[in-house]
Amino acid sequence: MRFPFQSLAESRPGPAWTGVFRRNWAAYRRWYLSEGAAARPTYLECRRALKAHMPELVPVWEAASEAAGGGDLEARFLSLWRPPAYIAACSQAIWPGPEPLLVRNYDYAPAAFEGLLLKSRWLDQAVMGMSDCLIGLLDGVNQAGLAVSLTFGGRRTVGEGFGVPIVLRYVLETCATTAEAVAALSRVPCHMAYNVTAVDAQARHATLFLSPDRPAVVTELPAATNHQERIEWFRHARATATVQRERFLYDRLLGGPLLPAEDFVGAFLKPPLYAHAFDRGFGTLYTAAYRPAERSVELLWPDAARRFTLADFEAQRWGVVYPIAA
Repeated sequence: MRFPFQSLAESRPGPAWTGVFRRNWAAYRRWYLSEGAAARPTYLECRRALKAHMPELVPVWEAASEAAGGGDLEARFLSLWRPPAYIAACSQAIWPGPEPLLVRNYDYAPAAFEGLLLKSRWLDQAVMGMSDCLIGLLDGVNQAGLAVSLTFGGRRTVGEGFGVPIVLRYVLETCATTAEAVAALSRVPCHMAYNVTAVDAQARHATLFLSPDRPAVVTELPAATNHQERIEWFRHARATATVQRERFLYDRLLGGPLLPAEDFVGAFLKPPLYAHAFDRGFGTLYTAAYRPAERSVELLWPDAARRFTLADFEAQRWGVVYPIAA
């Protein structure tokens, strides 16, 4: 299966972003209404939630909703307030070397992936990251040199909160340091369990365990896979090999002699970190290596790589072949 990727730069949601929305809206609409329209919050509930928890994003949400056609359903979806459940896998870790470097694998199904690296300036600083749910991010870096990424936290609990991609968007739009990211992530409610790792240009880092039914747990752990302090969803843990991947990260990449940065990144392109379970929704769709001090990201696959920086960002289109039937 050949999957299309693109890099796109647009300061505010405009014609280019609208084109991305139109290409993806049918699939997102099916997902958003998968439990029926009544299961999703009203427009007023979405607005109130954004104003209460992420007020800086309200103008961005309004602009994106208008660019998406101005419809009620589109606006509700773009708020990402109490969306349906969704589950990924993923691994991420911070290189323990002299320069800050955050590396992550995004493991998910190609059919539910936008394949878009978006550079924008929706508020006061430039942000670059992998787009998700059209308004959110899976990972990214901002002009201040703060980088963040997420993994699923391995719990089935669903509650009051936002889909985590818009929370990462909020962090990169409004925060400049790891300490500021920790404060924001600890405050904004997340509707499912996720692990978020942050590192800034001064190499200060944190990993947070987010859940809808308990306070955020803030740690100095340099890595995360798909569980939090203990295994709570054993079937998912076995299917995604979360414990085995975590042990590999700590024993092989973080626990021994310091690896060169290129070897650290390269380990994410091979098993056990690189996943091939595309038919089950847990294939590695890309590896991202964020260098906050450079405000850069390198997107990698076993046979290809592309590098982007905030200062020198180029709009491109390319294809990636995944070992799965189209």
